[in-house]
Amino acid sequence: MRAGRAAALAAAAALLLPMVSGAAAPQSDAPGRVLENHTVATSTAALADCGPGSLPETGLQGDVPAAERDNGRSTKGYRCNTSALGGFAGRGAGIVSASYDHCAYLGTIFPGDLLGPSPGVQVLDVSDPAHPVPTANLTEPAMLAGTWESLKVNEKRKLLVGTGVPALTGSGLLSVYDISDCAHPRLLNPGPGTDLQMPLPITSHEGGFSPDGNTYWSSGIAPSVVSAVDLADPANPRVIWQGLIGQSAHGFGITPDGNRMYLSDNGGGITVLDTSAVQRRDPNPQVPQLAQLTWTDGMATQHSVPVTYDGTPYLFTPNEGGSGGVKLIDVSEDANPRIVNTIKLEINLPENQDSAIGSASGGSAFGYESHYCAADRPTNPTALACGWSSSGIRVFDVRDPFDVREIAYYNPPAMKGRNLERWNSPHALASVLGIPALSISAAMQAKEQGKFNMDEALTSRTGMIAGGDLTTDWCFSPPQWRGTQLWVTCSDNGFMALQLDNDVYDPPADQKSTLGS
Repeated sequence: MRAGRAAALAAAAALLLPMVSGAAAPQSDAPGRVLENHTVATSTAALADCGPGSLPETGLQGDVPAAERDNGRSTKGYRCNTSALGGFAGRGAGIVSASYDHCAYLGTIFPGDLLGPSPGVQVLDVSDPAHPVPTANLTEPAMLAGTWESLKVNEKRKLLVGTGVPALTGSGLLSVYDISDCAHPRLLNPGPGTDLQMPLPITSHEGGFSPDGNTYWSSGIAPSVVSAVDLADPANPRVIWQGLIGQSAHGFGITPDGNRMYLSDNGGGITVLDTSAVQRRDPNPQVPQLAQLTWTDGMATQHSVPVTYDGTPYLFTPNEGGSGGVKLIDVSEDANPRIVNTIKLEINLPENQDSAIGSASGGSAFGYESHYCAADRPTNPTALACGWSSSGIRVFDVRDPFDVREIAYYNPPAMKGRNLERWNSPHALASVLGIPALSISAAMQAKEQGKFNMDEALTSRTGMIAGGDLTTDWCFSPPQWRGTQLWVTCSDNGFMALQLDNDVYDPPADQKSTLGS
């Protein structure tokens, strides 16, 4: 057992070096029309009206004050119009997890996921949300190497896919599972992508499906190679197109017809790609770049959720860094994507970046940034739920996307001081660092605008440069809508089933949790 695990560890570490040899040379098409937006959004979603049973935030919307991190108040968590039905913490959960039917799949972070009695992706049976039960562990090399933001489900084909990402960028490893029996996934590709002697010519950091499930798209941030992996025969995944897009690509969203991809730019922005030739399976397909939209209000753009309102296509696009919140982008014209609204919390505003730095210091790299979101249906969505790093799970009424209000939130109890219990938590592993690095760009921007007060940034936590103390959790993974429940995972608390109060959310009859990839 120890020898096998050591071998897996060594193999995964070796995959830190890209192995794209054997692939066709990545194509780089013209960037299309380039648009820039330098506006910094200064409005917030209206505050939730917290009902009975809530344990609400005491300060700015989304903030966990320094005093409450220090005195232990944050270990009780914060909730508004939500309650926890049950959960499974295990050793924590990787950055992005997935769920299907009555099951959940906990993502992994390398090398912490190799430690303890249950290595790899942990499978949970959530038939009873109050008492999730572990049923299996997926221990193929891709699962052991860390799945980062690649672990995704396609419901139509009942497939689960993840790639191996030991640190920021991985290569070569991809495993495909049949989840018809969701509690006991069955590996479909023991050869290409799973066999260490048969790597696929891909780089990986993020990944996701085309809606029909026939293509799995993998993107690596450095280099920013995007790969289309054909899964028509899931036993034999093969790369059918590859492109080098921009300087550093991240996640994406794909339209329901599979013909457009909105690829995130880590510098802040999106690239609109015409993926119709891949969708049609044209010989030697080309993927033209139709437009680039960049912005300075937010960086490390995460992914996009394509939706429509009254027939007009939009994106909900979160920013992982820089307090840019979630952009609402009108994409009705391929060559002219336009930011038409931004969803922020109070702690994300430029004038509050000093307070954000003051309270988030000592909590490691992330502060109060948005991450992954899911709409409750693709057409005229009524609600949007997002993992918002140290601000927890945030739920918004988006029936009118130009007048968004928050209706609920759940920031789980902090696991303060319990770093050594959470080896599969990226938060615990990253806590050698205390500085909220992903918040620095927003703080600098606020300073340039004359809105940063150093006195507000100086707190009892300001000097905590090393040694993050888990005084919040990190909620990264996309929530999944389940009627009036949300199934979520956060780094330290693992999987949780949350119940929304009935008087704040009425699920539509055609509710369909919508992620975009």
